[in-house]
This record gives sequence, structure tokens and C-alpha cells, in this order.
Amino acid sequence: GCARDWDGLTCWPRATFGEVVKVPCPRFFEEFTSFLQRNCSQEEHWSEPFPPYTIACGFDEGSSKGPEDQKSYYSAFWRIYTAGYAASVTSLITALIVFAAFRKFHCTRNYIHMHLFVSFILRAVAVFTKDAVLFADETMDHCLMSTVACKAAVAFFQFSILANFFWLLIEGIYLQTLLLLTFVSNKKFVWWFIFTGWGAPTAVMFAWVLTRIHQQNTGCWDDDENGVVLWIIKGPILLTVLINFIIFINVIRILVHKLKSQEGGGSHSSHFVRLAKSTLLLIPLFGVHYIVFAFFPESTGLEARLYIELGLGSFQGFVVALLYCFSNAEVQTELKKQLCKWQHQEYLTFTHKHGALSRETSPVNYVTQLSLLDKISPKRRSSVPQDGVTTV
Repeated sequence: GCARDWDGLTCWPRATFGEVVKVPCPRFFEEFTSFLQRNCSQEEHWSEPFPPYTIACGFDEGSSKGPEDQKSYYSAFWRIYTAGYAASVTSLITALIVFAAFRKFHCTRNYIHMHLFVSFILRAVAVFTKDAVLFADETMDHCLMSTVACKAAVAFFQFSILANFFWLLIEGIYLQTLLLLTFVSNKKFVWWFIFTGWGAPTAVMFAWVLTRIHQQNTGCWDDDENGVVLWIIKGPILLTVLINFIIFINVIRILVHKLKSQEGGGSHSSHFVRLAKSTLLLIPLFGVHYIVFAFFPESTGLEARLYIELGLGSFQGFVVALLYCFSNAEVQTELKKQLCKWQHQEYLTFTHKHGALSRETSPVNYVTQLSLLDKISPKRRSSVPQDGVTTV
């Protein structure tokens, strides 16, 4: 018969002589209802796909976007989201260094921000790792690829997404806690937040991996999942987004009430408002799109998903660093103070060195050195006339 074959677009399973194999169109095409067929010929070679990809998968003969055009399109898209994740990682690491370097920023609020930064960094690293393991080699046979490394890369990718949404939920919960409670025990709450932010995604991933191993241990775990396996990941993410949306509405209600009653005026009120602006912007920005696509099949609106989840999503880390760090007035003030301090220290160092050099090259100092040389040099003393008689 014919061996399993990867034609660069679709994996064709093993077939016996004379068997006709029927498979659906690849996922990156917009049409998913059509099918392709190949026949295992007498010479035990695969025939060409029929109908051709250009017809069966939603393209006519005159279409300008054939498979090769689609391939170049996704290659360009890969470069865009790679640049986006690189910018996000750079800005997030810089923000982490700023929060860690200045003791003034060591507080529960910024600790939570730092964990959110780490979750976004992990997400970017997971995307790079997944691309490197699964798609680095274009000649790789995806039919036979089912290694521990590729499964671990996909599992790490899923974990990073879960951690991302859970830490966004923690941001919303902390904001509501600040607004509802007059006194917050930092040590008590921060450990619960850390345990929830990292522990919950770990538990979900443990359940997903076990279910994958026992029910759908196929390929690299990046194929279409059945209902149970799919909702182990999608369910908790959707739950965090819905809770955050409720928090979003409740926080707006509390802020409006506080601003009207003028209960917590002064610096505390402005502090809450600044934090609320950042968090309230992040909740709909990073959650609404998931609600829109959650109840549709994975194949629905693939191009829109790519633009939102990869294209725009790759810059989410940069937006987070911008909102919570670089556009923060306290951070800007502290960085300006530190910059002025460094400039002042450099000026003092330069003045000190310049002053020492000036004293060393001073004419007065030069004459003094010559006088001292005259006193201690035997040759110079012997050349001086004695008793008015000059030796010839």
C-alpha cells in the first residue's frame, strides 16, 4: 500500500492498494466543509489531490490567493507577531527591573503587576518555543511528529495562556478589594493571590495533560480537540473573563458612588482612580474577544482570530507595561530623580578629576617642582658657580 504522506499542507494516512482516502481542507484555508481525495495507485504511489486545493478549499482557478500566496501571507503574519512579542518581552523585562530596583515600588499592588508581567513574558516565550519546535523545519513530516518535546511545547503554551488570564483576574479582584475594604492585610492577600494566580493554571494543566494522554494522545496535541478536552482549557479561561466582566461593572458602580459622595478624597482617591483606569482598560481589552469566540467552533473566523489573538495579542504585553509602569506618574518622577542624581554624581566626579588635573599642571606647582629638583639634584648643584669663580 501507500505509506503515510505529508504533502506540505495535509497529512494523508496510510492506505491500501486501490483505496481512496478522503480528508478535509487544511485549517488555514477559510473553507472547512470541502474535502480532498487521493487514490493509492497500482504502483503504490499517491495520486495528485482531487479536486485540487485551489478548488476544493474555497479557491477558483482565477483566484490570486492560492496555497503559495496563503503560505507567504502567514509567513508575513508570523514576522508581525514575532516583532510584537519581542517588543512586549523587552518592555516587560524593563518594567520588571524598574519595579525591582526601586524600593519605593515594593508594595502589594506592584507585586501583582510584576506577576502579570511574568505571565506575559511566559506567553511570549511559549509562542517562540512552539514555533521553534513545531515549525522551524519546513521539511518536517507532521504526520509522524508526535514527540515529547512538541507536546511539552504545546502544554507550556496552554499554561502560559491560562496564567495570563488568571493574573488578569487577580488584578481585577485586587482593585475591587482596595475599593471595598478600608484596611487590606498585604501579606495575607498577596500569598493568596500568588497561590491562585499560579496554582489554578497548574491544576488545570495537570487535568488537561492527563485527559490528553488517556483520551486523545494524537500528534503534538495541537490538533482539533473533542468537547471534553477542549473545555478543560476553555472553561476556566471563560470563567475568569466572565468574573472579570462582573468586577468591571461593579468597580465602575463603586467608583461612581465614591466620586459622588466624596468619601475617600485626597491622595487615596486619586490613587484608586489611577489604578482603576489601568485595570478597567485591560479587562475589556483582553477579555471581550474571548467571549465573542468562545462559543464558536475553532474553525470559525480563523482570519479574525489570527488578527486579534496573534496580531493584536502579541502587543498586549507592551500595552500592560505602558499602562502600569511607563505611563505611571510615580515611576516617571522616580526615574527623573534618579537620572538627575546620576547626572549630579557624574558632574561632581568630573569636577573632582578636573580640579586635581589643574593642580598638577599649574605653573606655580611647576616652579615649585623645579625648585625642589634644584635642591635634590647633585648635577644641578655642581653646575652652579661657587665663590663667583666659573670652572672652565
